[in-house]
Amino acid sequence: MKAAATTMEEKSNEQDLRSTQVSRFGKLVNAVGIYGIALLFIVLGIVLEVTGVIHGFMTIQNMMNIVDAVAILGMVAVGMAFVTYSGSFSDMSVPTTMALTGIIAIQMLQYGFWVAITSALGVGLIIGLINGLAIGKLRVNSMIWTLAMNYVTMGIIRLVWVNKQIYPDMTGASEQSIKMFDDIFRYKVFNAISLPVVVLALMVIAGQFIMSRTVFGAHLKLTGSSRRTAKFSGINVERIVTVAFVISAVAATIGGLTITSLGRVGAWYNGSGYDFKAVTAVVIGGMALSGGRGSIVGVLGGALVMGLMSNIMTLLGIGTFSQDMIRGAIFIIVVGINAKSLRSLGRDDA
Repeated sequence: MKAAATTMEEKSNEQDLRSTQVSRFGKLVNAVGIYGIALLFIVLGIVLEVTGVIHGFMTIQNMMNIVDAVAILGMVAVGMAFVTYSGSFSDMSVPTTMALTGIIAIQMLQYGFWVAITSALGVGLIIGLINGLAIGKLRVNSMIWTLAMNYVTMGIIRLVWVNKQIYPDMTGASEQSIKMFDDIFRYKVFNAISLPVVVLALMVIAGQFIMSRTVFGAHLKLTGSSRRTAKFSGINVERIVTVAFVISAVAATIGGLTITSLGRVGAWYNGSGYDFKAVTAVVIGGMALSGGRGSIVGVLGGALVMGLMSNIMTLLGIGTFSQDMIRGAIFIIVVGINAKSLRSLGRDDA
């Protein structure tokens, strides 16, 4: 019996040793990092430009286009990261939250710029609270609930505005209010840096600080890692999840206001596709879908990679549907690599 126990213990030890082995590819990805991948995309764009395959990649205007695209996606992705970090996977109501809050802002612009902004943020806050309370307290599936909320919000938009596009000059708003709304996207800080880039930088700094340096961030991490453990530790899990969805909705509102200012129009299609783009940026930025692992800095890198990739594909003449297919394939590959790496480390909760 003693010999048998010894043999079983040796086998267990061998298994544990094997579980800690990481593939060479996994080590390479960890060593290079998401910003190394972004650099590779920049090098790829330069090579394609030099060889004449694409044109205009290295122009200042194109670089600004990439930065602006990354700024809007980054805003949404920062909010989405809190939901993913909490273990709730993603917020699929992001697209219509962006669209509805943009429409509300333009509709309320006649009462003044700040009234419009406050109204939009208020609507976003309500959507986030509804999502958070339902998912946090009622424990409904986050994907199904937020997807249903997305359809409900879209229904409200189409019922109230009957698919009409809302323009600032149609609402009787003052020229000053219209100009201030236009400046959400177009204002240059120090006549050099666009306002969306500054806003994104502030959101990244605040988000990283909250996740890594606050009690809420520690509770959010534990909730995402193990909801049951968090509950047994005395953490108010329902409140943590609710706050995560509120942050996501407010971030989507900021992104919605920016994209509405960019197009100078409030419409149901503003924000379309940003749910999947944001969660892809979150995942390739190193955040685990199971929750509790990752950083906002990494998510910013994920948004940068997404922006560079989309820009290069557009310059190559790849259509929208084909780009979506490629993004989907990349998402599947990254999730698969993430799951395999975690299992190789003895984790099965990818």
